[in-house]
Amino acid sequence: MTEGQGQVGAVGSGGVRLRLARQARGYSQQQLAGMAGVSRQAVSAVEAGLSDPSLRVALSLARALGVTVDELFGPGVPEPQVSARPLAPIGPPGTRVTLAPMGEGFVAMPLAGATVTSAGFAPAGGLATGDGQAGRVQGGRSPRAVQVRPTGPPRPTLVLAGCDPALPLLEPPLALLDPPVALSWWPCASTEALTLAADGLVHVAGAHLRGESGRYNTGPAERLLAGGAEVVGFCSWREGLVLRPELTGQVSGVTDIVRLGLRLVNREQGAEARHVLDRELAGHMLDATVVPGYETQATGHLQVAAAVAAGLADVGVASEPAALAYGLGFVPLAAERFDLVIPAAQAGSREVQCLLRVLSSAWLLDQLASLPGYDPSPCGEHVATLAAR
Repeated sequence: MTEGQGQVGAVGSGGVRLRLARQARGYSQQQLAGMAGVSRQAVSAVEAGLSDPSLRVALSLARALGVTVDELFGPGVPEPQVSARPLAPIGPPGTRVTLAPMGEGFVAMPLAGATVTSAGFAPAGGLATGDGQAGRVQGGRSPRAVQVRPTGPPRPTLVLAGCDPALPLLEPPLALLDPPVALSWWPCASTEALTLAADGLVHVAGAHLRGESGRYNTGPAERLLAGGAEVVGFCSWREGLVLRPELTGQVSGVTDIVRLGLRLVNREQGAEARHVLDRELAGHMLDATVVPGYETQATGHLQVAAAVAAGLADVGVASEPAALAYGLGFVPLAAERFDLVIPAAQAGSREVQCLLRVLSSAWLLDQLASLPGYDPSPCGEHVATLAAR
């Protein structure tokens, strides 16, 4: 590019790269405009693809973002690879992943199974470039990082693990912040979520684990997070037996499951729903091996309800909101509290501070209240500060 060029062709990919570079550094359009000495309208127009920047504007924007004009507005060039710690085995080269900054590094989450879609395919933050099968396995440590080629500059992203299907409701209010924060949700059992938090792989773990004292979450979180944590409320619900509608009135507890020979769909190891079932079976001195389907595993409350609704099982243990969402019968077994556990090392991060802001938003509270079976009254409430050991 020479001094004789008065305009830089940025419409299309250049405008997108400008927006991604700005968001990755946590700047609002107004903040970037102030640093570059241009108007906010100019930044907005370039990002939207409505105009090409002049040479002066292009140089100023690139200088403010710490990149070259060619990197920002030139022909597309492959993004450099980054090392990322995987939340789970990633798969072969070309596997789509989410990519999020975490402290001084990055974490990656495979877009597969329950994470691949909400109503359609989720956008990928990058593509794996090496074999990720040696990545972290459930309940274990990550032996080595995986290589990921970002599809754009990684942007500030709240990485959250847990089994509550209402957690994606955090995405809209986070996206409205200036600058916005993205959400990356890893659906998993409560114990797994706390383990990921202890390993520094997520900003927040969602949990509904009953401790030995009978209280929820503080005891298990204190045991698993040696570095200390903050516990903040999100919601409460009832957990119980989810039934085919025609079984309503015939089943009042686990003894009826055995008596009627009903087929069960179970949750994975570490899930509180599985703990609830095991406590009920032990309380009635029933051997789990006599329950058909005890060894099956469904990851998530909605997945249990979906299996029952599809006729793949007669009964499962899940939250009441999941049963109501599928029009199934429900027999309550426990009243539970679902909390957000924030490791002390992450409490001061921008992503977590933004989360704490949106927990009190009227929109989020209204959305939670609109879900049958949810009690949003604990949302944003400080539950406990867990000291480091």
